[in-house]
Amino acid sequence: MTQTEEFTEPAVRSRPHRWPPGDGVGVFHDVRQTGHPEAGSLEARLAERYLAALAAGEAGGHPPECWRPLFQYRHHPGVRPVQFALAGLHAHVAHDLALAVVDVCRTRDCEPAALEGEFERVGDLLASLEERIHDELMPGPDLLRIADPLTHLVSTWSLERAREAAWTAARVLRQLRGLPSPAEELRQQTDAGAGLVVRFLLTPCR
Repeated sequence: MTQTEEFTEPAVRSRPHRWPPGDGVGVFHDVRQTGHPEAGSLEARLAERYLAALAAGEAGGHPPECWRPLFQYRHHPGVRPVQFALAGLHAHVAHDLALAVVDVCRTRDCEPAALEGEFERVGDLLASLEERIHDELMPGPDLLRIADPLTHLVSTWSLERAREAAWTAARVLRQLRGLPSPAEELRQQTDAGAGLVVRFLLTPCR
């Protein structure tokens, strides 16, 4: 079984979790909760991919590469909550979103263009999530020192660019559906590239 298949079927149900204070995985999971999307929708497939990665990481398995730094650094005292949240959001957008689009295209036997409306709606939800992260987890100006590295890390990440890259990756992966080797190579590169950004976002800042 390839990694692409491993995180596609079946749908994974969310279970209650209790994390100790400051656990980086728990920080992202708490802000990620967005209700109960309609079964089979792009939003549902996106949530399923995240929950599959979460289940694998919590069980000591092998989640996608982009999610591994979040589990590795989850207790690092130098990483702030806003970093954990943005790192999880990047893995979710740059990796999970692209593959969720491919999942839905496969199920509905359609091209990504048919999902543009859903993609935009999911993008709006992710933008709201990013805004919540900034509002709830970003330290106020009185707590940030001049030239604080956290300000640099946060300002260099762009949700819009991550979404655009996910859409491009999904379109290419769909075109490669009859060529499993190139498709898997691209999927791995997408995963690895997302993982590099996640590691950057988790750079200790204190």
